[in-house]
Amino acid sequence: MELSKLTTEQRNSNSTNLDEMTTKMILRTINNEDKKIAYAVEKVLDLIEIAVNKIYESLRKGGRLFYVGAGTSGRLGVMDASECPPTFMVSKEMIQTVMAGGDKAFLYAVEGAEDEESQGFQDIKKCSLTSNDVVLGITASGRTPYPIGALKYASDVGAYTISLSSNYHSQISKYADCQIEVVVGPEVLTGSTRMKAATSHKMVLNMISTAVMVKLGKVYENLMVDVHASNYKLRERAKRTVMEVTNSTYDEAENVLVAANYKVKPAIIMIELGVSFEEADEALEASNGYVREAIRLLANQL
Repeated sequence: MELSKLTTEQRNSNSTNLDEMTTKMILRTINNEDKKIAYAVEKVLDLIEIAVNKIYESLRKGGRLFYVGAGTSGRLGVMDASECPPTFMVSKEMIQTVMAGGDKAFLYAVEGAEDEESQGFQDIKKCSLTSNDVVLGITASGRTPYPIGALKYASDVGAYTISLSSNYHSQISKYADCQIEVVVGPEVLTGSTRMKAATSHKMVLNMISTAVMVKLGKVYENLMVDVHASNYKLRERAKRTVMEVTNSTYDEAENVLVAANYKVKPAIIMIELGVSFEEADEALEASNGYVREAIRLLANQL
């Protein structure tokens, strides 16, 4: 496939005089194009739903999710994966990113790293994939060799594969069980897929990881009840969460959180039902970490 034929490489008719625009005109043009992104994502919600359900099933069985990409695509994976442990108190192994050029490529461009399909194949192979794992290859153009190589290896071992691209009938889609193609149209700056294409991909990755964590019981109502309260800001958020759910005072929330080792889930149950940390923790274990179910089970025993 010739790069010149890709939607992501086409010229945008709304910005052909970009170099002659005033600052306000440049910003308005970019903003008008950005407004199209959410609608493009909306068109592929059914496919994102399939991806979420498959990832959820895999993680429940002890599998892992791997984002694979080069350049901006890889960096998007790193950003999403790195936020999951502090936000949802999951292990750093559960959601990982394999990036062309290695960790240094997150800060600095590693030229040519994306062009080797065999390198993507070998890098994901080092992760000891199993059929319980999921590999999600990210590439705006849809033809980047590195993530394609990773999906090929993943398919060989029976792992579920997902592609995320910004062109219809992408080459990478041929190697994925679930093909998500978010077509946002030509960029304001021709070929600069760090703009609309990357924004759409960040939106999709945020949707996927958040929805999966909700399904795994990491959220109660719309609150982060599995937050890792490792600093002042997160400890204060934990207190506000407990206060919000239980209508307790600041001091009450703080005292119960201290008794619960700053774990929000048992703290909520302790206040709601007037039970000990041990009782709340046992109920959570019996309900696989789902707060609503834990409260129901324990309430029936009291």
